[in-house]
Amino acid sequence: MKIVIIGLGNFGRSLAINLTDNGHEVFGIDHKMEKVNLLRDHIADVVCMDANNEEAYDVLPIQQANLGIIAIGENEGSSIVTTAILKNKYKHLRIISRSLSRIHDTILEAMGINDVIHPEQDAAYRLTKQISFNYALDYFRVDNEHSIAEVFSPSSFNGEKVKSLKLTKNYSVSLITIIRDINKTEYKKNSLTRKVIGLVTGDTTIEKNDVLTIFGSNKSIMNFVKKIK
Repeated sequence: MKIVIIGLGNFGRSLAINLTDNGHEVFGIDHKMEKVNLLRDHIADVVCMDANNEEAYDVLPIQQANLGIIAIGENEGSSIVTTAILKNKYKHLRIISRSLSRIHDTILEAMGINDVIHPEQDAAYRLTKQISFNYALDYFRVDNEHSIAEVFSPSSFNGEKVKSLKLTKNYSVSLITIIRDINKTEYKKNSLTRKVIGLVTGDTTIEKNDVLTIFGSNKSIMNFVKKIK
C-alpha cells in the first residue's frame, strides 16, 4: 500500500518506519527539516514543506496513494487545515486523522472523517490495563466493555486440553489462539521463536510457557487474571 504521512514527530516517525518495515511504501511530509532528515534513509521518500500550503501538493505523488495519515501533534489548527486540504483535493484517498481534543473530534466528524486516532489516550489506556492486570502481556480494547488480552498460561494449565479447562463456563472468557515457543530448526534445540499456533480446538493441549490470547468483558478478564495468579 502507498501511504502518505503528514507530521513526522515521534508518533508519525515511528508509524512511518513501522509501516515501511511491514512492506508499505511510505511518503513523509513535515515542515521541519530536522525531522525530514531523520527519515531520509528509512522510508521511500520524504519532503520538507508546509502542509497548509494547498498549492505545494500539486507536485507531490499523492494521486497514487491509497491512504493519507495526518499525524500532526503540535498544532491543532494546522492539523485541521491539512485534513481539509486532503479531503478536498483527493477524493479517492482514505484519510486517518490524529485528534488532539474533543473539539477536534467534533470538527473531524463534521468533515466526514470516520477514521480518527488518539495515540496518547490509547497508549495511556493500554498502560493502565497492563498495570491493573499485571499478569497481562498486552491488551487490545474492542469497545468500552470488551477487550482481547494476552496472558501467560498458569502452570496448572500445563498438559490440559482446552475443553477440560471450561474457560467460558468457569471464567466467562474465550480462548482465541495460543502463542507458543517453538524450535526454529530441528538441529538448534536452544534456538526458540514465538509462533501463533492458529485457531484452537477443544483437543488443543496447553504447554508450558504458552501465552493465551483471550476475549471477554473487562470484568471477566480481570477475574480470570486474578484467579490464575
